[in-house]
Amino acid sequence: MKYPELLSFADTAPRLDQFDAIIDARSPSEYALDHIPGAINCPVLDDEERILVGTTYKQVGAFEARKMGAAMVARNIAGHIDALWQDKPRDWKPLVYCWRGGNRSGSLALIMAKIGWPVVQLEGGYKDFRAFVSAALEQPPVLDFRVVCGTTGSGKSRLLQTLDAIGAQVLDLEQLACHRGSVLGGLPSQPQPTQKAFETAIWDRLRRFDPALPVFVESESKKVGALRVPGALMEQIRASACISLQLSRAHRVQLLMEDYQHYTQDAGPLNEQLGYLATLHGRDKISNWQGLASEGRMPELVDALLAEHYDPAYTRSIARNFPRIADALVLELPGIADADMLAAAHSLHKG
Repeated sequence: MKYPELLSFADTAPRLDQFDAIIDARSPSEYALDHIPGAINCPVLDDEERILVGTTYKQVGAFEARKMGAAMVARNIAGHIDALWQDKPRDWKPLVYCWRGGNRSGSLALIMAKIGWPVVQLEGGYKDFRAFVSAALEQPPVLDFRVVCGTTGSGKSRLLQTLDAIGAQVLDLEQLACHRGSVLGGLPSQPQPTQKAFETAIWDRLRRFDPALPVFVESESKKVGALRVPGALMEQIRASACISLQLSRAHRVQLLMEDYQHYTQDAGPLNEQLGYLATLHGRDKISNWQGLASEGRMPELVDALLAEHYDPAYTRSIARNFPRIADALVLELPGIADADMLAAAHSLHKG
């Protein structure tokens, strides 16, 4: 075999987990937007260098830009070899890619091959990977989804986390989206990923599931925060069998108080989010809710939000979006302790 070996992502995907390293040679800003799962960022040109080379190309000429870029690339590759790969054996096999599979990954892959490593360069680069993921999500694998339904605060996310911990197959879209899926669902100090990164994370989870086993997923809307769930996947989930999770109102209030502690410590951000509900509930009701928050009467506020906002919205949407809810398996939780979640998870996961 002659190295570097040049392969498309379609040829690479079945053995993606067999590489000893996946190396993204793009700039840090490109990497941050999205990347192949498990890839480490080893830029051959950082963001400032890319701008400088591009400016030189436009204002001076291609020859001068290539000379400048070659020196930068050589220095950066040498730095990566010294810092990261001096201890790698001869049979260490990396996959290298850049934006289009051209000069940046080609330079790195060529030097690696000259050293003697059996390096694979991704033909078409990240663009080829992205096209592959987009096509895969347009026709997702047929899976035996079990949709965990239930009103806000009924413990759906906690149950999914417990199922995952005991070895069940779980697609936790809220976890992948870094959002709890409601107007108050943003996570403090944790921005959502880009749409492309969200889709990559979904694809990465789907490819690892065993189609012969059930996959537990929450009854999400089409959007989780600012991110869209791929349409074909959402259609499959909404046509799947449902589990109706039941929990008392008092326990739901308690659970939400625990999960949204960041709002109980400072009423300002909470009141700002409540303001977005004014078109649904009117300014007077919103002002009343904001007053409860400002006075620290959080259990009253949570109970009111459940009764007047979340529960009616759930009732309106669940039968329309999940037609098999009428035949759902009813699962009653006696409480929200870890033991309660564990018992419920074991009742669903028989293997």
